[in-house]
Amino acid sequence: MLSTVHERPGVYSSYDASAVLNGGAAIRIIGLAASATKGTANEAVTLTSYAAGLAAFGEDAEGSAGMSTLLRLLFAGGASTVVAAAVEEKTVSGYTAAFEALAQQENIQIVVCDSADAEVHQALRQSVDSTSQNRRERIAVVGGSGESAAQLKAHAAQINSERVVLVGPDALDESGKTLPGTCSAAAVAAAIAVNRDPAVPLNGVKLYGLGGVSQRYSDNDIDLLVQGGVMPLEEVAGVISPVRGITTRTTTGGAADSTWRELTTILIVDNVIPAIRNSLRSKFTRTKNTAQTRGAIRSQVVVDLESKVKAEIIDSYGEVSVSVSEENPTVCLVEFSFAVAHGLNQIYLTAHITV
Repeated sequence: MLSTVHERPGVYSSYDASAVLNGGAAIRIIGLAASATKGTANEAVTLTSYAAGLAAFGEDAEGSAGMSTLLRLLFAGGASTVVAAAVEEKTVSGYTAAFEALAQQENIQIVVCDSADAEVHQALRQSVDSTSQNRRERIAVVGGSGESAAQLKAHAAQINSERVVLVGPDALDESGKTLPGTCSAAAVAAAIAVNRDPAVPLNGVKLYGLGGVSQRYSDNDIDLLVQGGVMPLEEVAGVISPVRGITTRTTTGGAADSTWRELTTILIVDNVIPAIRNSLRSKFTRTKNTAQTRGAIRSQVVVDLESKVKAEIIDSYGEVSVSVSEENPTVCLVEFSFAVAHGLNQIYLTAHITV
């Protein structure tokens, strides 16, 4: 809007304000499958602002928490890019088709949806597992609806995947109205997307767009949830944040296994492996499988691992070996090991007092 124009020479100005949410500084792209009031079902649309999302998919009906609600939370939390696909119908098959549309996209690293159904979450788990095995590593963040701590633990046990995060409890909006846990999941997904260092735990990070949490967990509840594979949220002094970053993977072959419980573990793996893979792909195309080339490959892997140690993403790495496959002389085998850097969760103080 122009300011009032006068005849006096000079420099004049005006300004306006807008509540439209634009893309933030997140380094990870988020995929979203949700119900929408308009748009073509199962068509992946790349969005960089909440306004673009409203134009493409419309606004949710009052009382529902679908596409526009989750987009608002994602962009409020700092998401820079969201690839969204509208579901044709809110059934397992409907969501599976939308997940397939997102699976075809190259750079998505986090996936959320507006369903609290456990069967839909299983379909999403299968989708992220499949894409990750095909060199498109990603995780999913999901939420329930109206579930108690014990129900959330059972929900997580059904999923049991290092690539799926289950968040609880349900959230509240600014007016105190209860929102489904899918909104909590969207807020957490945005926080993960913004977090630049995969080794830094999510504990205590501020979540945006939520007005509160529907339950205040006791210490016993938090113990139950963390040990059961659920990421609990809490509100302290008006700030909503995760108590601890946890995945749903708590067992292997039916036996308790905490190897993949910390969210940072899978985030580090998804940082290190693709980085080395991309580095080798960019430097060793149209080359011979000779001793000289294999030496260069080994050197490059060591350089990449050293950079991760310097960035404190991994603590250390083992011997890097490069050899020719006995079955196929055109295949080069690269083997190495590394130890992930661990987040600091607790500090114990012991005081020795002299009287």
